[in-house]
Amino acid sequence: MQDIIATLEEKQAAAELGGGEQRIQQQHLKGKLTARERVALLLDEGSFEEWDRFVEHRSHDFGMDEQKIPGDGVVTGYGTINGRLVFVFSQDFTVFGGALSEAHAEKICKIMDQAMKVGAPLIGLNDSGGARIQEGVASLGGYAEIFQRNVLASGVVPQISVIMGPCAGGAVYSPAMTDFIFMVEDTAYMFVTGPDVVKTVTHEEVTPEQLGGASVHTKKSGVADLACENDVEALLLTRTLFDYLPANNREKPPRWPTDDPSDRTESSLNTLVPEDPAKPYDMKELIAKVADEGDFFEIQPGYAQNIVIGFIRLQGSTVGVVANQPMVLAGCLDIDSSKKGARFVRFCDAFSIPILTLVDVPGFMPGTAQEYGGIIKNGAKLLYAYAECTVPKVTLITRKAYGGAYDVMASKHLRGDVNFAWPSAEIAVMGAKGAVEIIFRKDKNDEQLIQARTDEYQEKFANPFIAASRGYVDDVFLPSETRQRVCRSFAMLRDKKLANPWRKHGNIPL
Repeated sequence: MQDIIATLEEKQAAAELGGGEQRIQQQHLKGKLTARERVALLLDEGSFEEWDRFVEHRSHDFGMDEQKIPGDGVVTGYGTINGRLVFVFSQDFTVFGGALSEAHAEKICKIMDQAMKVGAPLIGLNDSGGARIQEGVASLGGYAEIFQRNVLASGVVPQISVIMGPCAGGAVYSPAMTDFIFMVEDTAYMFVTGPDVVKTVTHEEVTPEQLGGASVHTKKSGVADLACENDVEALLLTRTLFDYLPANNREKPPRWPTDDPSDRTESSLNTLVPEDPAKPYDMKELIAKVADEGDFFEIQPGYAQNIVIGFIRLQGSTVGVVANQPMVLAGCLDIDSSKKGARFVRFCDAFSIPILTLVDVPGFMPGTAQEYGGIIKNGAKLLYAYAECTVPKVTLITRKAYGGAYDVMASKHLRGDVNFAWPSAEIAVMGAKGAVEIIFRKDKNDEQLIQARTDEYQEKFANPFIAASRGYVDDVFLPSETRQRVCRSFAMLRDKKLANPWRKHGNIPL
């Protein structure tokens, strides 16, 4: 018995040590935590239950049979975050550079399967050099097994990817299919083909950071959602995001205690919208003043900034927010903002998270670049997402709601449950000047007449009352009452039930 215990302790120590002290030190010198340190920081203290600690690879080629380390480059298991169950895998760069082998993939697949069975979220901490070349197609097969599970888990349990080191080649497609991606600045990068291949094929010289660093993917490509300064910040933000999410698609989002009264008024909102309709204001101020304790967890803050998405709580319950941002491109919808908004709406719908839509949109972005880039189909993604969505939807028009963009932004016509407007709202086909120049084009040289017609159009449509008279807007109220009215609406909608016609799945315009 003593021999067995000694063997167990020896193997446990080998698994804990990973690639050895020297490689652990190298990991720390790069400003990176080890796989186990990351898990310990992510999960509640003492809650981690590790699986497959003693798994080893089965490769015998290229001298691999003499290099076996328990765990085979990935730490897997489950634990809790603020008392709620979560499954996690953490790739260990100190072991074969975190390269994915057949056994490594099997470990990840096992916890993915278990997460689906018990209905718990999955968090992946990625730090890997890619496929283990010595294993050839077996390693590629392992990636495909993970991809298949990412797809099956999509919309069933939340999936979060944290990129904390290299993630290249086929490895990028697993995070790409998860719900949220966080990246660590300077140490994390994602790309399908690396700098050397790029140089060979296109003759471009580019660094890994320039090709696929956190800044690139959170500001230019939109692949990632948040850039974090270091491993610690990434893991703490992951814990914060996790607290907003339900465990699975059969449960409602968690409800946390709050002392913020639901009938709180904010008189400062009465002056948020400037009298000059061409002057911008910050929609995030409205979001913060409506939310419990002013907390707003913004998603993709650096990408397509003309639309703002993220999570707040109202009376302790999670609510997704989609808002036009007048500070950027006047809040116009374009290709990037439509895709950003659509994906977020579909996530909220998949996990029963109610949606608050704040509207100040002058229309879709004009121009050849947008048309050639497919604004028609990309704009339709946001339209499709809202129209398909069955969760409680509350919409507030703060100022402009023009043209097709009015329809798209969770209008009453797309099964908006409660649609409100501030007195400053303008709901029309287009702005007064443009409308008059089309309607009275024959008089366009008569400036006095055109101005009179513009004033007439402005008086008729630069208010929410035409829409309210048709029931397209349920009520118009002072901005200071916004939190109270929105909270009441979501409380009323708490047990809403709405089902779409049966189908295998729709065909969203991709």
